[in-house]
Amino acid sequence: MTEPPQLAPEPIGARGKAKGRLGVAFGRRFFLLLLVGLVWVGPGWTNPKYLLGMVLWDVLVLCLWVIDLKRLPRPEEIEIRRVWHATLQLREPAEATLQFLNRGETDILLRAQEEAPQGLRAEIPEVDVQLPAGSAQSANYSVCPRERGDMHFGNTFLRYQSAWQIAERWAVASLQQTIRIYPNFQESKKDTIYLIRSRQIAMEKRYKHQPGLGREFESLREYRESDEWRDICWSATARRAKLISKAYQTERSQTVWLVLDAGRLLRTRVKGLSKLDYAVGAALSLAQVALYSGDRVAMLGYGRRILQRLPPGRGSRQIRALLDGLALVRAEELEADHRRATETLAVLQKRRSLVVWLTDLAETATTPEVVESAMHMAQRHLVLFTVIGQPELRAMVKERPEDPRQMFRQTAATEIVQRRDLLLRTLRQQGALTLEVEPAKLSTAVVNQYLMAKERSLI
Repeated sequence: MTEPPQLAPEPIGARGKAKGRLGVAFGRRFFLLLLVGLVWVGPGWTNPKYLLGMVLWDVLVLCLWVIDLKRLPRPEEIEIRRVWHATLQLREPAEATLQFLNRGETDILLRAQEEAPQGLRAEIPEVDVQLPAGSAQSANYSVCPRERGDMHFGNTFLRYQSAWQIAERWAVASLQQTIRIYPNFQESKKDTIYLIRSRQIAMEKRYKHQPGLGREFESLREYRESDEWRDICWSATARRAKLISKAYQTERSQTVWLVLDAGRLLRTRVKGLSKLDYAVGAALSLAQVALYSGDRVAMLGYGRRILQRLPPGRGSRQIRALLDGLALVRAEELEADHRRATETLAVLQKRRSLVVWLTDLAETATTPEVVESAMHMAQRHLVLFTVIGQPELRAMVKERPEDPRQMFRQTAATEIVQRRDLLLRTLRQQGALTLEVEPAKLSTAVVNQYLMAKERSLI
């Protein structure tokens, strides 16, 4: 199985700059010391000279603040660096490390806050570190991406004090960065069993010919009783004076197109993920299996326009390009333009190929545009039309209604299910393969159908 490349974001660093015009503030102990000076208020009611003592105390505190402020390193003497240790994947916990360097001559207590995107972490990342003079320290915080695609970090804000905690400086470091959240690699690894199965199929055909399982020539061997007469190589038989048969293997170097519908129907969320997220995960699993099997893989993501397009290819570069393309396919709020996707694919792919179309069906009285487009595409290609189902609908059909409200809900669910079954049956009559599967089982079902198509030489 092809291992995904390391795609961790690049480290980024910057020096601090003063925040605002002055970039200074009063520490917590400054106000505590001012409160201590209020003890002069009581005696001051009887003798106004004590009020002068309170003023002198306040002046002393202010002088201490100035001294403490001068001791603090300037913002330019604080360096900060953000480091990522792993590729950021959807719903996969990861850690970011903030590394700090104090080039000043005073130990400081530093607090850093990052402008992180909401899709990466619900709360604002905040870390506290004790940073000795002339040394470096680091702090980690965790993230768990909830969306795919590019996300943008803003500035990092710093607040630091000395051990006196009387004065405080405010600074900002420009750690603006765009990071990319990729589909979850771990999900695709679950289909390793199917990779093993495909390898076993290829090895078994070295010893036993099974009709219908591949027609690509592999080698010559002695005739066996189970061989068909059409597989006998008569020229080799004449040279060796005994029957020689041709051995075949599953066809390789075929083209598999992953077509992803990114329209509004795929925005529906199931267990915290959108249907499009499940489709992207299934596409990644199938791409791994197809590349391992020797096929070329291409990808087309579309909404109202073509969002991502990747020509057929294989190898580690293709995996990297697929990951980038799948990461950037985002669901849109409008209905997808299925005809445009069909026309684009007709231009890009002339020869017969396997088209795995991951989509959903709109509940309309007429034939949906996506079904008509799939029928047109099935005239040239083998189409695996995959509908991401809604298991709650079929569960509702099997329930026994207890009141009129539940009866009407069950009737509506029955009509929807029957309509979907009719559309998929119509597609099968046109030569397409169809699947309707719940999101959690999508990857497994799509990979299994691909291997079945390879075994039966349907492409």
